[in-house]
Amino acid sequence: MSLTLRLQLALLRWQGRLALLLGRRARALELFEALSAMVPDDAHALASRAQIEDQRGDSARAVALQQQVVRCAPAHAPGWFNLGFMLEKAGRLEEALAAFREATRLSPKLDRAWYGQGLVLIQLRRFDEAVEALRKNTELQPMSPYGWYQLARVHVDRQEPDEAARIIRHLRGFEPRVAAQLERETGLRSAQSA
Repeated sequence: MSLTLRLQLALLRWQGRLALLLGRRARALELFEALSAMVPDDAHALASRAQIEDQRGDSARAVALQQQVVRCAPAHAPGWFNLGFMLEKAGRLEEALAAFREATRLSPKLDRAWYGQGLVLIQLRRFDEAVEALRKNTELQPMSPYGWYQLARVHVDRQEPDEAARIIRHLRGFEPRVAAQLERETGLRSAQSA
């Protein structure tokens, strides 16, 4: 690749990012499409286009572009995570689960992908597997309430109120609002609030 072409590509990337920063998505899309026309397998341009299409509400186009991203960069776990997120949003749950699983296979510490797996497994009503994924998420992000919240909800769905109450007690120590919300939603009380 010549120096001139590399400079042109760098300028298009920079202009695309600036357009996004200024809220000019249509212009950013044009710039990233121009970049893709010059280098069809540029994963950054494809991913940027996928994100813009997703924000514009064209989930089919967003997914297709993100699928190109993972074909171009199959070992890049965040690309698989983004694909899983877009597939879940589109209601394509089994495909989303496969994408999240590939992300965690490539990067076992990618907590967001474990959380995504958990959410998809909940929707698929595969609660035992959801517990495993959410436990992994909470191990990686112990101070984030999101995984804990979903894990407590799964324990309620599995008819395990003692486990859910234990999580509520745990949350009360660092996220009392989330603990209170779970108490209201589930009717369970932690020992400290009973």
